[in-house]
Amino acid sequence: MKTRTKLVHGGTRRSQYGEVSEALFLTQGFVYETAEAAQARFIEAGEDEFIYARYGNPTVAMFEQRIAALEGAEDAFATASGMAAVSGALTALLRAGDHVVAARALFGSCLYVLEEVLTRFGVEVTFVDGTDLDQWRAAVRPGTRAVFFETVANPTLEVVDIAAVAGIAHDVGATVVVDNVFATPVYSDAIAQGADVVVYSATKHIDGQGRCLGGVVLGRREFIRKVLEPYLKHTGGALSPFNAWVMLKGLETIDLRVRAQAESAQVIAEALAGDARVRVIYPGLPEHPQHALAMRQMEQGGTVLALDIAGGQEAAFRFLNALEIVLISNNLGDAKSIVTHPATTTHQRLAEERRAALGITPGLVRFSVGLEDPEDLLADLRAALDAV
Repeated sequence: MKTRTKLVHGGTRRSQYGEVSEALFLTQGFVYETAEAAQARFIEAGEDEFIYARYGNPTVAMFEQRIAALEGAEDAFATASGMAAVSGALTALLRAGDHVVAARALFGSCLYVLEEVLTRFGVEVTFVDGTDLDQWRAAVRPGTRAVFFETVANPTLEVVDIAAVAGIAHDVGATVVVDNVFATPVYSDAIAQGADVVVYSATKHIDGQGRCLGGVVLGRREFIRKVLEPYLKHTGGALSPFNAWVMLKGLETIDLRVRAQAESAQVIAEALAGDARVRVIYPGLPEHPQHALAMRQMEQGGTVLALDIAGGQEAAFRFLNALEIVLISNNLGDAKSIVTHPATTTHQRLAEERRAALGITPGLVRFSVGLEDPEDLLADLRAALDAV
């Protein structure tokens, strides 16, 4: 099946009633006909056998199978949020004494997991410039257990070469874990390019309409079921059946939504690129340092732009406050266009010099392009720049 067909039909389980829309199984537990049946299921549950909602649920399983088919992964495990997926994938894989190499340009919560949580339990973490392959080569060593990076960095939109970094990591036996949110499942080819584990915040483009939290980890069945599942089912980071049902509905339209959003982002980036009042950072523009890589790796520039407003934080705040269509919020990948000021929100806990090293300037604004008409969005952005 082609992509859009998979997104509508993949993983569907119908009950005896033959429903068209996927059934929502709001249950925390399941009944066994006999004590012997309960014993057998706890030893090994079959494909359509469930024990407890923290371990699995028919609605959640449909979401897992559908997104695995889209991603080209053997299996998937859905989680309560994107950060439950990131922390679960890394914590399940690592133990005291292990070494991890990570790109330093990461979402603030990802940095917290690496710097505060993993190191607290004896994991050694080395940070590198994700776009510099020589730094990756210098940092990995025999015994490096994993590498971790965002394929497109939040919020500076640096693009990391998945295939090249995966080759470096695999040479020393390391597992490649990538956060692929900005690339989206629509433009992802991360597994084919060498990633072993792919993580998404389903809260973003997968839901795409600002309704629910969710996350998912994808990879080989051996990793998902033997390494990740035991950790997550015992620590409780499970996706609720209702949220899984919402994500299933989101997957039906994700291809249409994301392609439209990326097309609008390209139009807006090109229109603003010559405006002296703002520096536009977007992988779809030829002047982006990793433009050629982005086109090779994901075909498109994505749905998010970074706008560096001349005049620093004061000017950025004036810009944000003057917007009438675009909303100020800290989500992204929504049907509604959203802006946020990373230096004072998502990355505010970082020291000023650390933010500067990452390229998060006082004037930087992250702009997630929604489904509105791009001409309306451009008019709104230009009016806000005029207000600055």
